[in-house]
Amino acid sequence: MELSRALMCVLSVLVALVSERFVALASFSQSVDSDFTFTLPAGRKECFYQTMKKDASLEIEYQVLDGAGLDVDFYISSPTGHVLFSDYRKSDGVHTVETEDGDYMFCFDNTFSAVSEKIIFFELILDNMDTDEDPDDWKEYVHGTDMVDMKLEDIMDTINSVKARLGKSVQIQTVLKAFEARDRNLQESNFDRVNLWSVVNLFVMMVVSAVQVYVVRSLFEDKRKIRT
Repeated sequence: MELSRALMCVLSVLVALVSERFVALASFSQSVDSDFTFTLPAGRKECFYQTMKKDASLEIEYQVLDGAGLDVDFYISSPTGHVLFSDYRKSDGVHTVETEDGDYMFCFDNTFSAVSEKIIFFELILDNMDTDEDPDDWKEYVHGTDMVDMKLEDIMDTINSVKARLGKSVQIQTVLKAFEARDRNLQESNFDRVNLWSVVNLFVMMVVSAVQVYVVRSLFEDKRKIRT
């Protein structure tokens, strides 16, 4: 009896380890979130492509972090070339597309600016991008689960829930970091502008003071000629 209990304990530990390994592989096999930061030169347009499946969802969020005006033109087109969303001279935006099979194109356009480059951050969130692999294939490697008090489905649900919440936390932190970078760049730009105009005002005040001194002195000068 004691030997049977020991074997049951060892078996339960092995099942837990194996199930955890395969559940983790099934849950974390595909990344659905990605973010990028790039520099868009003046007078240029940059386009990106994302392959999507039918009945999936593509969400894109972008922000202009730095550059004069903090604005950019943006549009998304479907695999057939139809423009789904377009923004004109905006600093940020969020768009969600219910997709079909094919390559979706989204472009950032800075051709309206002749001198100022832009630093742009964007994030892609892909939903319902199921792979051809069955997420329950790992169960065929686990045997004897009826001998222990374990519910592998509950473990999988818990891990998936933790993964989803961690992914959401990372997404929020990334967006907040982008907002912080844009605000910092805007404050630095305002600081440089204030310093520039302060120097200009100081120079103007010095010139005006010099002119006032000259005018006042000229009023008291005796311009009459002295005859001897």
